[in-house]
Parts: sequence; C-alpha cells; structure tokens
Amino acid sequence: MQKHFFFLVTSFFIIFFSGCATHVKIKALKPAEIDRATTTKNIAVVTFKHDRVALSSKIESNLASYKIENKPFFTMVSRSDLNQVIKEQKLQNSGLVDTKDIVEVGELIGAQAIISGNVGRSSLNDTHYYENRVGCSDKKCKKTYIYRVRCTKRVISLSADIKMVDVTRGDIIYADNMSRSSTYRHCRDDSRALPSKESVAQNLATSIANSFTYKLTPHYRYFSVELLDKPDLDYTDEQEDLLENALKYMEHKRYDRAESLLTNLVESTDQQSYVAFYNLGVVKETQGDYKKAKLYYERADNLTEKPVEAVSIAYNRIKAVIEESHIISQQMSR
Repeated sequence: MQKHFFFLVTSFFIIFFSGCATHVKIKALKPAEIDRATTTKNIAVVTFKHDRVALSSKIESNLASYKIENKPFFTMVSRSDLNQVIKEQKLQNSGLVDTKDIVEVGELIGAQAIISGNVGRSSLNDTHYYENRVGCSDKKCKKTYIYRVRCTKRVISLSADIKMVDVTRGDIIYADNMSRSSTYRHCRDDSRALPSKESVAQNLATSIANSFTYKLTPHYRYFSVELLDKPDLDYTDEQEDLLENALKYMEHKRYDRAESLLTNLVESTDQQSYVAFYNLGVVKETQGDYKKAKLYYERADNLTEKPVEAVSIAYNRIKAVIEESHIISQQMSR
C-alpha cells in the first residue's frame, strides 16, 4: 500500500513539474489579409446607406487612428471634402452603390480607394422558456419545493454589405457581407434587465468595423514560446548559474542581460549546447532580429541528437515569420 501511494505521489510530481516549463510572450507583425488593400493608402469612407449605427464612422475612425511604428498606415480623405464633391455631383449623400459613381468621386477628391456600404436593420428575436427553481417551504428550509420561472432568450443581430473600390482600376478590391449577433438570457427573478436593441446594435457595429479594418491592416499577433531550462550537457555549476540567471532575466523582459549571459554560456560550452543556442534564438526573435534568431535555431537543431519539439517548432516558426516580414515590408513601403 505504501509503495503504491509513493508511486502515485511521485508520478503526480513528475507530471506536474514537467508541465511547468518557462514561457515568454513574443509579438510579431502579421501581414494584412487583403494584400491589395495596402496598395491604396489614400482612402475615403462614404456614409453607408441606412447607417443608423454609425458603422461608416467607426470604420473611418479605425483606419485614421491605425499606426505601425507610430506612423499612420492610411491617409484619410476629409469627410467634408467628400460630402462637398458628392453634393456638387448631385449624387446620393450615402451609399454610393454604383462603382462608376464611386470612381468618379474618388478621382475628384484624390482618393486611391473608397469604402462604401449598406447596413441592414438590426433584428431582435425573443423566445420564451421556463427554468426550475428550488424554494423553501419553511423558515429553516427543511422542506423544499420546485417552482418554475418564465425566462426570455434574446438574440440581436446586425449585418452590413461593405466594399472597397480601387479608384484607379475601377474595380472592387474587397467586398463582404459581415454579420454579428449577441445572445442574452433573462428570467423574472433576475434583477438585471435585458439590453435594448439599439445599445447592442452599436456594439455589434463596432465588432464589424474592427473585423473589417483588421483585414486591411498588418497587425500584431502574440504567442507564447517555451524556454529550455534543463542543461543538455554536463554543465558546471557556473554554467548552470548562467542558464538559470539568463532565464530569469528573460522572464523579466531584460533581454539585453539575458543575451550577454547566454553568449557566455555558448562560449563556455565550446558552442556545443543546443539549449544555449535555442534560448539565444528566442532572445533575438523577441528583439525582432529574425535572421540572427534563425541562425541560432539552426545551430541548436544541428546540435540535437534527436528531434526536440521546442527547437523544431521554433525553426519552422521563424521561417514563416521571416517570409511574412518580407510581405509586411512591401505592404508598408507602398
């Protein structure tokens, strides 16, 4: 019995601590999903048809405020200039459904692309059901009874047709029907009230605007990267201290100090420790030096006797990051 208990306890600690590897967060830019949208940096957003939720204004605000490295990614054409041209051309004040009209207006205001759209009416659908509750039959609640309360399930939805037209080419860069919905539940014994259709529609419009602008712009993605904290060689006490302290500095985002310690570890192990090279690669990836990171990951991979999952993942990841960084450079320089 004691042996069985000891085995269970030992197994628990092995499993528990094996899942406690140290990780650091890394961010990297991902290219805009709609690559062609990045070729048109001067943009105008017309007032959408039936836009009761200010969706066009939300999109315009998102694009105007979006920055990469503290530099605006798009240049927005003044809404007042746009409206003046629309008025002078005797066009509809909202929507600009016809691509020919959009191109004509875009040329007059100097826009490379115009975003237009049509917003559907927000919908509200309530359905009713019952839930069971337990009540007390006496003050001490020794006896209970089941009763039912009436509840409401409310679904509020919003959709919009949005398109982005290339003024120079006279064709559509991107078009989509985007929809969002939110579900709420409320029972009669709940003090909180169900939200109104109008308030939820505003939130749904914000979600649609964020999703649309997300497709047009490069954006940061964040991921967790495992650090290797176990020596792969017969480290001396000094080398173990170098590894341990380097990882602590990395946890505190002190990558400059971590790089210095890991460089010393690489040299003191005669460049034979894949753990040192791998962690040094993580430092350089965090700093955005992807070429150096790839070099260190390659060195780590070449030193492993058999595949190490963290090293393989890092090697494949950095190749993808480098490819994406080339695309981003092109998108930002257009």
